[in-house]
Amino acid sequence: MESFGSKMNIKVNSNVFIKSPESTDLGRNIVSGSIDLIENLGFEGFTFKKLAKYISSTEASVYRYFESKNHLLTYLVLWYWGWQEYRLVMSIVNIDCAKERLKRSITVLTERIEKDSDFSQIDEIKLNKIVIAESSKIYFNKDVDEDNKLGFFSQYKEVVQRVSDIVNEINPTFKYPHMLVSTVIEGAHHQRYFAEHLPRLTDVVEGEDAVSNFYVELVFNEIDR
Repeated sequence: MESFGSKMNIKVNSNVFIKSPESTDLGRNIVSGSIDLIENLGFEGFTFKKLAKYISSTEASVYRYFESKNHLLTYLVLWYWGWQEYRLVMSIVNIDCAKERLKRSITVLTERIEKDSDFSQIDEIKLNKIVIAESSKIYFNKDVDEDNKLGFFSQYKEVVQRVSDIVNEINPTFKYPHMLVSTVIEGAHHQRYFAEHLPRLTDVVEGEDAVSNFYVELVFNEIDR
């Protein structure tokens, strides 16, 4: 956890930005304003011109931090996975039982997101909605292989690796730990979206977090077979 530092600063791959938005008030306003606008307008409706107007700045100023809106979206998604890794590590630190660590890990990655007071500049609830609705755009594009070489997706990979390692600790013969964990993460995002917009495609159970409970049960049933 030393990489996060005592200042609670999530590190994002520097290849994603031209100038670190964490380094100035304007940069932080660009990040928080883009979360507001993308969550409200959708990524297709979002532009740097609209963002500049929203934060009372100039379009040229935004371009000093990010070369494109795709890179800005990538920054937001990578920040989210860095934050999730932070939450994941904090949830399992000093827990000796591997099964309890796995249960807590799956819960962190599938539960409803709440505002985190440790990162006041970011609205994690809105950011979670952006990740659910828009994050596939940073993977499913013609530049993904080059972006991968530049390390754009390292935070997401680290989250999957951490949980996969726990799966292997419980069942060393399980052949598909990474596939299982990434399926849980992406599937949970789909189920959250369905619960909000297309509830007949999922199961909404009053009095419980059905999505999180389902994936905890699914994982243990799969690795205990």
